[in-house]
Amino acid sequence: MEEAKEKKEEKKEEEKEKFETKLLEVRRVVHVRAGGKRLRFRAAVVVGNRAGKVGFGVDSATDVAQAIQKATRQAMKNLIEVPIVNDTIPFEVYAKFGPSEILLKPQRKGRGLVAGGPVRVICSLAGIKDICAKLLGKTKNKINNARVTMEALKKLQMKMKIHAATSNKTNP
Repeated sequence: MEEAKEKKEEKKEEEKEKFETKLLEVRRVVHVRAGGKRLRFRAAVVVGNRAGKVGFGVDSATDVAQAIQKATRQAMKNLIEVPIVNDTIPFEVYAKFGPSEILLKPQRKGRGLVAGGPVRVICSLAGIKDICAKLLGKTKNKINNARVTMEALKKLQMKMKIHAATSNKTNP
C-alpha cells in the first residue's frame, strides 16, 4: 500500500520536473485602501515541456517568491496541448485578446523562431522550433501579448479537431 503511494508521488515529481518555467515579468503593484497603501508583487510565468504542452499564469502575493510560486501553480492548471507538425504549427492562425492581436504562421524546416517577447518564450517552451509570429496590436503589455498567444494556440487546437473531423467524413 505504501509502495503504491510512493510510486504515485515519484510520478508526480517526475511530471513536474519535466516542465520548464520561464518568468516573464515581476511587477510591484499597489492597492490604495482607506487605511493606506497595500504593496504586493505580481508575477507572470510560462510553463512548458517542449513537447507540445504549454501554460501561462499570473498571480500576486506579498512576497516575490510567493508570487512566482502561485503563478507557476496557475500556469500548470492552464496547460494546453499544442499541435506540432514537423517542428512547426499546421495552420496559419489569427487571434485577438483585448487590445492585443497576433498572427502565427508556419515556417519551413530550419527557419527558426521568428518571434519576439512573450510569443518567443511561449513558442519555445511549447516545443515549436520553426514559426513566424507578428504582434499586430499596438500594446507592449507582456501579459496581454502572452494571453493572445495562448488564445491563438487554443484556436489552432480547435482547427486541428475540425480538420480531423472533416477529413474523416470525406474518407470513410
